[in-house]
Amino acid sequence: MALTVQHQTAYWGIAAAVFCGVLWFLGDVIMPFILGGAIAYCLDPVADRLERLGLSRVLSVTVITLVAFLIFVLLVLLVIPTLVTQISGLIEAAPGAPEKLRDFLATNFPALLDEESTIYKQLLKIGETIQSKGGELLGGLLTSAAGLLNVLVLLVIVPVVAFYLLLDWDNMVARIDELIPRDHAATLRQLARDIDQTLASFIRGQGTVCLIMGTFYAVGLMAVGLNFGLVVGSFAGLITFIPYVGALVGGALAIGLAIFQFWGEWGWLAAVAIIFALGQFLEGNIITPRLVGNSVGLHPVWLIFALSVFGALFGFVGMLVAVPVAAMIGVLIRFGIAKYKTSMLYRGQTGG
Repeated sequence: MALTVQHQTAYWGIAAAVFCGVLWFLGDVIMPFILGGAIAYCLDPVADRLERLGLSRVLSVTVITLVAFLIFVLLVLLVIPTLVTQISGLIEAAPGAPEKLRDFLATNFPALLDEESTIYKQLLKIGETIQSKGGELLGGLLTSAAGLLNVLVLLVIVPVVAFYLLLDWDNMVARIDELIPRDHAATLRQLARDIDQTLASFIRGQGTVCLIMGTFYAVGLMAVGLNFGLVVGSFAGLITFIPYVGALVGGALAIGLAIFQFWGEWGWLAAVAIIFALGQFLEGNIITPRLVGNSVGLHPVWLIFALSVFGALFGFVGMLVAVPVAAMIGVLIRFGIAKYKTSMLYRGQTGG
């Protein structure tokens, strides 16, 4: 005898509560495993394609691992040292930024620094706040998010987890399929396919977009000689998955730095602005439509809301799972709406 709707709702509700409880209890402990799982999910299509070319699963995963290791070595040798140096320089420069801002305004806009003006008083307050809290905040973030031990743990555990999950990915999917309730197997499989399509379009496609745009912004800003260009470009690319936010935030940071560095050299200022305008055009009209498409179904507001809620509740781990969980919830909501529109509650007695 099949379970009633009330019992099924209760069981699925308990499962969702247990999932949230595990996230809450384990916190940062499961971060390497989430990252490893995400990497395995993204690379599974590559392994499947290599298998279709005649390689075994073990050999396919080994080839992928070796290529990934070579890429990592190149990053360590060519990119990461410069990135770390620029981040360190930015942190060191942060406490002195208010004084440099006042000097810049005093030289170019002396009227703004009239000691009786409201603008001057507000700038003074902002400067004092940044000076007292900014360096401490940045230092704390660097210590907590990228401590030596945490970095070593990530560098060791994440690749190992990704390797074994990628090796057994198809077997794990088959085992999970065996555990699906038989009465709802067809429906749950269709939902799983819809979720996979959404995640594949967003995570794999949008991840590629973020990588391309981050590289474009970083190379462009470094080419014009902007200080901290690699950091700003990488950050802009990292948040490109939220439409317009990457270009706006990255552009504001880059132009702000360029004003200090290139004031009076209007050609270089224009070059920085053109880099972000061109990047936004390429992303919106060429790169994202081809790599992601229009079938993702994740509205920017929904993404921001999910990131905010999960980040507030579960910290950095919550932000890692926010997008996949938001995609799953979106698929379930669309499924529920489709069922609702075929129900008597929506159609009524007339069925119109």
